[in-house]
Amino acid sequence: MSNTAIRAENLGKRYILNHRQEGQQYMALRDVVANNVKGWSGRLKRSKLKGHSLKTEDFWALQDVSFEIKQGDRVGIIGRNGAGKSTLLKVLSRITEPTTGRICIKGRVASLLEVGTGFHPELTGRENIYLNGAILGMSKVEITRKFDEIVAFAEVEKFLDTPVKRYSSGMYVRLAFAVAAHLEPEVLIIDEVLAVGDASFQKKCLGKMEDVSREGRTVLFVSHNMAALQTLCNQAIFLKGGRVISQGNTSEQIYRYLNESSAQAIDSSENAFKIDQGLSLSLLKLQPSILRSGEDLIVHLIFSSVQRSRLSDLCLLLYSAMGVRIGVIDMRKSDTEYIVWPNKDLEIRVSVKGLNLVEGEYKIGLFVSNEVTRKQFLDLADLTVTNNQSEGDIPPYAQKNRGFLELNFEVSKLSLNLKK
Repeated sequence: MSNTAIRAENLGKRYILNHRQEGQQYMALRDVVANNVKGWSGRLKRSKLKGHSLKTEDFWALQDVSFEIKQGDRVGIIGRNGAGKSTLLKVLSRITEPTTGRICIKGRVASLLEVGTGFHPELTGRENIYLNGAILGMSKVEITRKFDEIVAFAEVEKFLDTPVKRYSSGMYVRLAFAVAAHLEPEVLIIDEVLAVGDASFQKKCLGKMEDVSREGRTVLFVSHNMAALQTLCNQAIFLKGGRVISQGNTSEQIYRYLNESSAQAIDSSENAFKIDQGLSLSLLKLQPSILRSGEDLIVHLIFSSVQRSRLSDLCLLLYSAMGVRIGVIDMRKSDTEYIVWPNKDLEIRVSVKGLNLVEGEYKIGLFVSNEVTRKQFLDLADLTVTNNQSEGDIPPYAQKNRGFLELNFEVSKLSLNLKK
């Protein structure tokens, strides 16, 4: 145990979900207010008579989770949405208590789980730095010694004496990460929140987490960016359905995760997405779903709406299996207005000519917004690219050795005449 930073034994976290009974009428706010005026006891009695009672269900976000992490390890937590990654970090951060099992953590824990975690919105940046340090058990002298380094890293000198409630989400994250990383916790826990920052800041954060690890401290990192995980982490834990599937070498765990994700992907013709209460999208066709390098790709989308909806920020995005964005089709650059009318679908067919991708696994996504929804990202479909020359399959994590594009080229062999 002397070299063990974190040990989890049979961890479980249960939530109780409430479901409305079949045939039960929806209660509007006015009904609740009216019933409240008549008295709580009477309302509860009538609710039972009218079928307003709720059916409860146990939901295990984590179940039988056991693992051990050594001091100084950089561990990535990977898994699909709903796998239990964020719940696990909240339990490890002692934000929520586990329902079953136990955790042993050696030393102080600093966590950055979502924008604003651990900050008081009415206090200034300066005051929040000292507040967070005090929460970690540091003296004022220790915090002051690190203060200038934190401010320089976060790049918020001009706003130090401004209440953080007026910070942008990027400023919030920069300061929160700087505080968490520089106040010398033994365990640093980072969730997907770093995605809020710009690319240069994310790179700086990854470098800082490597430095933290070299100092003998432990890092836990959750991200859907497989490239970032592979760059930073020497170990990974693969979660699925609230359980640990495997733990070990990062590349091997990423490969296993990507393989299982591809196997579970539904046929692209059945993909349907709800953008907001009135607007929905169907991916009618991705042709072909298995592409030979250099072939054309067709993406056929259908938007439906119950009311007039003008689409903006409409972009198709191409990602590697590791989460690296490698291409964009920005439909905002055309002069076309994309308006979805009630009872009249909007069909968009996008054809990409000669997609010279290296063999491997890719993802196609969409950024879309309208008057109601701002900049929503949809993960549309998986795309497999095969090589023209049948060189055999390579695992997605090995894709980094060949890049992403097969470049067209010509080679001229020139003869060289040597003078005697």
